[in-house]
Amino acid sequence: MATAIRQRLGSGFSWVNLLLWLLRIGVVVLVILGSANTLISQKYTVANWVSLFFSGLAQGSIYALIALGYTMVYGILLMINFAHGEVYMAGAFTAFFVASATAKSGLLESNPWAAIGLWFLVSMSVATLVAVLLERIAYRPLRNAPRLVPLITAIGASYFLQYTFRGLYGSNFRSYPEVAILRGTVTILGFNVPFVQLFVILAAILLMLGLNAFVERTKTGKSMRAVAEDKEIAGLMGIDVNRVIVTTFAIGGMLAGAAGIFRGLYQPQGISAFMGFLPGLKAFTAAVLGGIGSIPGAMVGGLILGLFESFGPNLILEGLGIASANQLRDAIAIVLLVFVLIFRPQGIMGEKLSEEKA
Repeated sequence: MATAIRQRLGSGFSWVNLLLWLLRIGVVVLVILGSANTLISQKYTVANWVSLFFSGLAQGSIYALIALGYTMVYGILLMINFAHGEVYMAGAFTAFFVASATAKSGLLESNPWAAIGLWFLVSMSVATLVAVLLERIAYRPLRNAPRLVPLITAIGASYFLQYTFRGLYGSNFRSYPEVAILRGTVTILGFNVPFVQLFVILAAILLMLGLNAFVERTKTGKSMRAVAEDKEIAGLMGIDVNRVIVTTFAIGGMLAGAAGIFRGLYQPQGISAFMGFLPGLKAFTAAVLGGIGSIPGAMVGGLILGLFESFGPNLILEGLGIASANQLRDAIAIVLLVFVLIFRPQGIMGEKLSEEKA
C-alpha cells in the first residue's frame, strides 16, 4: 500500500512532508473556525477591533526595534545575540531613574518634551555602551570559533547582565512616571485612538525608516552590506571589518534603547532587571518571521507579531472555546516561532540560505 502511494505521488513523496501538509491544513482550519465563531458571535464591536489594531501596532513597533538588533548582527556575523534583550533592559532600567528625577524636579511637567528627550538620550547611550562592550569583550575573541560557542556565550552574557543590573538597581519592579501630554485620544476615522499609542507607532516607524535609509544610502551602510556579503573580501577591499561590526552593535543598541523608552511610555509598569527576556524572545521571533538577516523583514515581522499577539486571543482562541485566552498572549509568540520554523524557515522576506551559510 505504501509503495503504491509513493509511486502515485512520485519519488519526492515522504511521510514527513505529508504530515507537515496535514498540519498546515489543520492550522488554517482552526484559524478560520475560531475567527468565524468570534465574528458571528458579535461579542466585540468595530471600535474594539480598531483598539486592538492600534494596540498591536504599538507593541509590534517595539518588537520591531528590538528585532533589528538581532537581524543586523546575524546578517554580518551569522550569530544570534541572545543577550540583546538585556541591552534593551539596560537602557530602559537606567533611564527609569532619570525619568523619576525629571518628575520629582518638575522638569517633566514644565518641559515634557525636553524631559522625554533626556530619557531617550540616556537609554540609547547606555544600551549602545552595553552592546559595544558585549561585542568587544564577549564576542570578538570568539569570532572564529565554532558557531555554537558564541551562542552559548550570548546566553551566558544574558544571565550576567540580568544579575549585574539586579545587583546595581535592586530586584523591585519600577514604573515610569506618567506623561501628561501623552494622555487623551486622537480621533481617526471616527474612532478614538490613545495618543501614546500613536506617538509610539509614528516615532518607531520614523526610526526604522531612518535606519533603512542609513543602510541603503550612506558609505557606512554600504560597508555594512559588503561585510554582510563577505567579510574577507570586504577586508581585502579596504573596509575596516571590526569598525563595521562595532557600528552594527552600536546601532542595534541605540534602537533597543529607544524601544525601552517606548515601552516605558506605553506600558510604564514592570521595569526590572528581568524585563528583557520575554520581549527579546518575541523580537527574535519577529526577526525570524520577517526573515533573519533582512532589515525590512525585521520591521514587518515585528508589526505582524504585535498584531497577531493583539488579535489572536480575542479573534481565534476565544472562538475555539479556550478559557482565559488572554492569559495565553505570551505563548502566541512561541507558537508562531515554531510554525515559522516548520513551514517557512527563511521567513517572509528572507531568502533560502545556501548550505555554506546554513
